[in-house]
Amino acid sequence: MKSASQIIFWTSVVAVAYAYAFYPGLIYCLSRLFGRQPAPPEVSDANLPTVALLIAVHNEESVIERRIASALEMDYPSDRLQIIIASDASDDRTVEIANRFHGRVRVLDYPIRRGKAATLNSSMLQLSSQIVLLSDANTWTDPAAARNLVRWFADPKVGAVCGKLILTDPTGAGNVDGLYWRYETFLKNCEGNLGALLGCNGGLCAIRRDAFVPPPTGTIVDDFAIPLLMKLHHDCSIIYDPAAVAHEETPPQMRQEFHRRVRIGAGGFQAISMLWKLLNPLRGWIAFTFFSHKVMRWLCPFFMSGALAAAWLLAGSEVFYRWALFGQLAFYGISLTVGLIPIRILRPLRLATMFTAINAALLLGFFKWVGGSQRGVWRRTERPSPLLQAA
Repeated sequence: MKSASQIIFWTSVVAVAYAYAFYPGLIYCLSRLFGRQPAPPEVSDANLPTVALLIAVHNEESVIERRIASALEMDYPSDRLQIIIASDASDDRTVEIANRFHGRVRVLDYPIRRGKAATLNSSMLQLSSQIVLLSDANTWTDPAAARNLVRWFADPKVGAVCGKLILTDPTGAGNVDGLYWRYETFLKNCEGNLGALLGCNGGLCAIRRDAFVPPPTGTIVDDFAIPLLMKLHHDCSIIYDPAAVAHEETPPQMRQEFHRRVRIGAGGFQAISMLWKLLNPLRGWIAFTFFSHKVMRWLCPFFMSGALAAAWLLAGSEVFYRWALFGQLAFYGISLTVGLIPIRILRPLRLATMFTAINAALLLGFFKWVGGSQRGVWRRTERPSPLLQAA
C-alpha cells in the first residue's frame, strides 16, 4: 500500500508539473528547433475571397449593436463581405436590434433553442461565401482582422486560421484571465509554428466553407472541435495569425466565469471521444500537442486528487508527505480565501485561485459530461463594460 501510494503521489505531481510547467518550455524548444514561422501570402484586393462573418447569439441585446458596428468597420470590400447574425431562440431584443441594420446585416432567427453547434450547422447551409469568419457577440474585431485572416487561404492546404484574442479587465477588479490567456497565446504561437495548432478561439476564427465538417448536434466546445474535425477529415492546415486581432473583456470576478469553465471542461472530455484519432502518433506533432496540451491538462484534476489522497495516506509514516499534505491543503485554502476577498493587492495570489478554479471546473465538467447533464446550449457570461455603457 505504501509503495502504491508513493507511485500515485509522484506520478500525479510529475503529471501536473508537465502539463502546466514543463510542456510550455518543451514546446517552445521544439518550435525553435523544428518549427517555422509561416509567412502569409500577398493577396491583392482583386483576388480577395468572398467572406461571411457568422455570429451565433442568444440574448445578446446589451452588446449586439456594438458588435455589429464593429463588424461594419472592418476594412474589407463591402461587395465581398456579408454579416450574418444567427439567433438561437433569443427571447430578448437581440433580433429586433439586429434587424435595424437591414440591408447590411442578414438575420437568421431560429425559433427553437438547439445550441450553438446546431445553429452554426443550419446557418452554414445558407451561406455561399468562400470563407466563413466565426466570432462571438462580445468580441470586438480590429478593422484589419478579416484581411489578415483570409490571405492565408490563397494556399489551398489551409482549412482554418485562428486569430489572436486579447482579453482585458475593464474594471480593474483583479481578474487574471488576461494573464492566463497570454500563457495560452504563447502555447498557440509555438504549436502553430509546428503546424500543430489545436483548434481556434471562439472570438476570431476563419474557415474554408467547402471544407467545413458539421460538428455533432450537442457539441459543447465548437471552436475547438470544428477546426480539428476539418483537420481529421481533410488533413488541412490550421494557422495561427497573431496579426489578426480581436478583443474581449473579462468578467470582473472569477466566479462569474466558473459556470463557463465547467461547460468547457465537459466539452473537453466530449472532444476526446470525438477526436481521439488525432492522438495517433502517426499524425505527427498534432498528436503530441493534443495529448500534452489538452488531454494531460484535462486529467489534472484527477492527478491533483491523487496527490492529495496519497499524501494523506502517507502522512502518518513519513514527515515529507506530512508536509506535502499540509502544503496542498494550505494552497487550496489560500486559493479559496483569496477568491472571496475583492482586494486588488492580492492579485498575484489570484493565480492560485484561478488554477484551483480551473481544475475544480474541469472535475465538475467531467461528471456533468459522464452524467449527460451538460447540454450544447450556452448561457452568456455577463461582462459589464464602461465602453458598452458609454455606447
